Amino acid sequence: MAQMENQDVAEPLSPGEAMKSGARPADRHGLLKHSREFLDFFWDIAKPQQDTRLQATEKLLQYLRARPEGSEMKYALKRLITGLGVGRETARPCYSVALAQLLQSFEDIPLCSILTQIEEKHDIQKIKKAMLRPALFANLFGVLALFQSGRLVKDSEALMKSVKLLQALAQYYNHLQEQPQKALVDILSEVPEAMWQEILPKVLKVDLNSVLASPEHLELFLLAHQKVPAKLENLMGSVDLFSDENIPRLVTVLKMAAASVKKERKLPAVALDLLRLALEEDKFPRFWKEVVEQGLLQKQFWPASYLSFRLLGASLPLLSKEQLQLVMRGDLIRHYGEHMVTAKFPNQFKFAPEMNEYVGTFLEGSRDDPERQLDVMVAFTSLTNQGLPVVPTFWRVVRFLSAPALKGYVAWLRDMFLQPNLDSLVDFSTSNQKKAQDASLHGPERAVSRLRKWVILRLVSIVDNLHVEKEEALIEEVARFCFFHSFFETKKPMSQIPETEQQFSFPMDGRAREVVSGAFFSLLQTLSTQFRQEPEQTQGRQSWTYQLVQFADMLLNHSHNVAPLTPFTTKQRQAWDRMLQTLKELEARSSEAKATAFQHLLLLVGIHLFKSPTESCDLLGDIQTCIKKSLGEKTRQTRSKAANPQEPPWVEVLVEILLSLLAQPSHLIRQVARSVFTHICGHLTPRALQLILDVLNPEQSQYEDDNVVVMDDSEKQLEDEEDKSSDSEDDKNSASEDESDEEESDEEDRDGDVDPCFREQLMAVLQAGKALGGEDDDDEELGDEAMMALDQNLASLFAEQKLRIQARRDEKNKLQKEKALRRDFQIRVLDLIEVLVIKQPANPLVLELLEPLLNIIRRSMRTSSTKQEQDLLHKTARIFTHHLCRSRHYCRDVGNCVETLYTQVERLVQQAGRQADSSISLYYFNASLYLLRVLKGNTSERSISKTPKKEKAGTDTSTKAKVPKVAQATSCLDLSLVTPIYSSALSSFLTKRNSPLTTPMFLSLFTRHPMLCKSLLPVVVQHVTGQTRPRHQAQACLLLQKTLPIRELRLCFEDPEWEQLMGQILAEVTENLRALGETQTKSEHLKERSSLELLNTLFRIINHEKLTVDLSGVRDVLQSQQQKLQQRVQQGEHATGSCRLYDLYWQAMRILGVQRPKLEKKDSKEGPTQSPVSMKRKKKGFLPETKKRKKRKSEGATQQADATPAAAGGDQPPSTGKRKRKRRKAKVAAEAQVNGTPEAKSPAAQSPAPKPPTASPSTPAKTPKRHKKNKKNRKLSQVNGATPMPSTEPAEELPTQEELPTQEVSSKSPQSALPRKKARLSLAGRSPGAKKKKAQLRKGSKP
Repeated sequence: MAQMENQDVAEPLSPGEAMKSGARPADRHGLLKHSREFLDFFWDIAKPQQDTRLQATEKLLQYLRARPEGSEMKYALKRLITGLGVGRETARPCYSVALAQLLQSFEDIPLCSILTQIEEKHDIQKIKKAMLRPALFANLFGVLALFQSGRLVKDSEALMKSVKLLQALAQYYNHLQEQPQKALVDILSEVPEAMWQEILPKVLKVDLNSVLASPEHLELFLLAHQKVPAKLENLMGSVDLFSDENIPRLVTVLKMAAASVKKERKLPAVALDLLRLALEEDKFPRFWKEVVEQGLLQKQFWPASYLSFRLLGASLPLLSKEQLQLVMRGDLIRHYGEHMVTAKFPNQFKFAPEMNEYVGTFLEGSRDDPERQLDVMVAFTSLTNQGLPVVPTFWRVVRFLSAPALKGYVAWLRDMFLQPNLDSLVDFSTSNQKKAQDASLHGPERAVSRLRKWVILRLVSIVDNLHVEKEEALIEEVARFCFFHSFFETKKPMSQIPETEQQFSFPMDGRAREVVSGAFFSLLQTLSTQFRQEPEQTQGRQSWTYQLVQFADMLLNHSHNVAPLTPFTTKQRQAWDRMLQTLKELEARSSEAKATAFQHLLLLVGIHLFKSPTESCDLLGDIQTCIKKSLGEKTRQTRSKAANPQEPPWVEVLVEILLSLLAQPSHLIRQVARSVFTHICGHLTPRALQLILDVLNPEQSQYEDDNVVVMDDSEKQLEDEEDKSSDSEDDKNSASEDESDEEESDEEDRDGDVDPCFREQLMAVLQAGKALGGEDDDDEELGDEAMMALDQNLASLFAEQKLRIQARRDEKNKLQKEKALRRDFQIRVLDLIEVLVIKQPANPLVLELLEPLLNIIRRSMRTSSTKQEQDLLHKTARIFTHHLCRSRHYCRDVGNCVETLYTQVERLVQQAGRQADSSISLYYFNASLYLLRVLKGNTSERSISKTPKKEKAGTDTSTKAKVPKVAQATSCLDLSLVTPIYSSALSSFLTKRNSPLTTPMFLSLFTRHPMLCKSLLPVVVQHVTGQTRPRHQAQACLLLQKTLPIRELRLCFEDPEWEQLMGQILAEVTENLRALGETQTKSEHLKERSSLELLNTLFRIINHEKLTVDLSGVRDVLQSQQQKLQQRVQQGEHATGSCRLYDLYWQAMRILGVQRPKLEKKDSKEGPTQSPVSMKRKKKGFLPETKKRKKRKSEGATQQADATPAAAGGDQPPSTGKRKRKRRKAKVAAEAQVNGTPEAKSPAAQSPAPKPPTASPSTPAKTPKRHKKNKKNRKLSQVNGATPMPSTEPAEELPTQEELPTQEVSSKSPQSALPRKKARLSLAGRSPGAKKKKAQLRKGSKP
């Protein structure tokens, strides 16, 4: 083992040395002195997993700290230095980091000695050419290890040697690229100033041409200028890098640096150092203009452009206000804006996320300077593409703004909305936009409109951003601004209303007003949801919506200064005043949750009075009436009913109002409607529920016009228009391709569907123009005038046909859009159903939801092609399954509706049996089970006893039959009415060819209602046999197999009844098993297997309960079918199924006391040299000779052992024990003739030698592969005329240790497994007589 470890660990050896050393026992590296644990550290250090490497390094350091003076330290250093040059490139940095950690932990190790060892081990002057590259990297990583240890900059001697080594490595550019120069710069950046004086003349060339030759040399120069400027000036004199002759060379160096970091996507340090030098020498304008904008951006070289963008982001903290204006209004920022507009494709690199990080870092670091924050935000917002800012409206860097900067930014946005200053913007146009000659795309009106839409959405997004530290004054200012400019205009400025003090420099059009209105309602939703739970709002402060309503009332009262865009009529103003009065009344009852919900609804509809006055005015009156009746219902209920009996209940009116509000695609309205319905669903009437179900009725919604008009989402349209306008002509080529595709599709439509009327009109035009040839036509051609007239007629005809086709297409699109809107409306209305089911599960009206929900599920599962249909299906199924059927609470008071429920149960079960899909049928069947649960949980009127608690069948084991009887007497569930319904369904399931009903449905029924199961069991037992199909008989057997072990079912039977049922089922199964082994079809085979499984279940129940059932009949039937099954297995018919059937058969026989026989094996009589073993070897295959262990015997002995296989181990010649075994076999054969056939060997008689596990007779399915050989050999023995063995046969055929006295190899030796396996295989081809002798021998050798 020690030699093996030595060979495994010796990775640092070169290939030549490894080949020379071979496997010699000499301990060259002294590895035997170290433990296995210590050597494994070095393997783990080179693994790719970072955690493994770190743990191995830490363990190595701990190991060495415990033994600082031992030989382990020397070996560890040698091993790590050797690992720096291993062939695996991923392992080199790992060894370098480990070496750095080691040198950092043990500071007494001199660095110069380590550097000397590295140079000696990886000498680049003496190394072979093939190993040059690993040696170069070994030296580089060695220097980096010294630097990472933190001790290199403190040791001047080691530092100078490292610098010289890096300079020498820099000559091998083909292998190392610029890595040595980068390492030198990193090292010198940490060197103190005193050491710089000595190192500078050795590392820096005095020639300026060398300095500007590469980014590394320039970085070294800039570093020296930063560390020791006086020493640098003494060496090189005064150097002006920004002179006219040096600027082109600087541009070249920066482009080289940009190309070097193309994959890393980072800013080169040389560029930032140049920027700092320009700022230090007051030459920043020259640097930015000539180097960046006129140099790097001169040609389309994207790495240089990205370097410029990164330089812009990194320079933000360094620039003053004037310098920031120079940067943010130049060519670079326009180039960045054009990149943001054009970079739209997924596979195209986008620099915007990186710039966001730069800006966010700057804003976060300058919170104490709000003016600089505001300047940067205004500068980036002023970058516009034809009036539209390129930064998104949801730019999240705003969360880093301080409160004064945020307030100033909002004020700037408000001023730009009212009086846009287009001259202050940095506007640009893309190349495609410049090519467009449309004058409307370049006018100031379009730019102002695009800018205003962006500004209003930006204001809303600032409030909507959760990370912004918002002030209430700022929120109120934004909300009032959006509301005022959505619905009002200024007549005369007024100091009390700040919104009237500024006028529009450009008038606002209607489309912009719609955008502002949509943004306001989006803001209103944010204010109603995010800030609803604030403590200061709930304690002594009104909601934001209430404050906006009060602000609107103030505006309406100052009609001389402010006027609404849509003036109120007298009726509308009265409705507004009544609403304010009702709000005051509700505010007095604000402690009630119901009053709060009504207040939200009233406020929301009141705000919508400015958007749609006519509809909202009617709704306000109805809502106020409903609120008064709802709040005063307890005190004035009888009086109101007596006063106006024809008036509909207030809850029905309110439900209609909620439905009309849900028709509007507003999430805020949806939430308010859900909140209000939560408080009124307890007062729901059947008529009010029917109003909701009429919307969800698929048939009515599909063929009739709905009472509620579904409105389109105007906000989405406006946003889409904004997106289209912002995209402008950038996608002009793709648009033209789309247009050409549409034209081709139009032509296909015209060719595919030709109107007969159009064909007749075309024929008439052609005949009128004499363009169609005929018998009476002359040969003269048409004249020019006739041709022109014919062309005009044809053109007009085809133009009309094109309009008709377009009209049909528009009509089709309109219908699809209406259908989509209707589905969205139904999805929103389902919120009310969900609230009713969750909040009022015990309401009897919930029972009326079953069939409407099932109709939606059935229709949606048939036509769930679109996403809306799928959403509708998923939501309906979730409500039906989780909130309705699986709810813990249900209706406990059905009243006089018991007969209706029975009728509904029958209807649901019948519909479940008529469905074409089992998944749909499952929903109907579960609905019937839910109704059974409701009936079982309700008490009948004739019952005198108290209402039972949660009943669970079988809770008391002492009263098996009394508990179900009490439950039946006290519940409304009448088994005499329910049993025929499910009996018919069960009969249909067991007789119908393609029944949608399934076995799990009835298992669920039997589990929940065991008394009903007791009544239905005769139906199942009846179909076990008879004239039904074999598949249905198998289903009946399976149903009985799963049902009989149910404990609750057993409690429903008296002992004699249960015993009689077991006997009846056993008789039916026995009748099925009379044809066992004669199956021809798959269904018959399934019936046999199910019958045997049911039989085993019956046996387990009979044995467990110790029932007195006669099993002699079934035993005789099974024994009579044994031969058929055995022949079927041997013939290989239905191999897998037959084996399973055979196993089930012997499971049953074992319970009846009959042991499973073992299959016989015989040698074939074809010849003495051929045997089943040799055939098996050829068929199965064994390990090749090269993979086998070497044996300590001659080749001749091996050949003889192969020709005459022996039972003993292969370590001795086979002739030594063969005669002894023959004598013993003859003796055992004589004893066998006297004693008869031996019984099966018991497990106690097994040999202690290790053998493969054998299967017991009770688990025949897990028979080892050895039995398959037995089966084939038994088949051969039957063919040869041998007498078959009786039903009891030896259970193990392997020889024990007692049988092999001549085996020399110990059983503990690992080499003894192969001869034992060989002996086992040799026994497989012996005759039955030999087996008998062997079994008798094992029996006689028992202690």
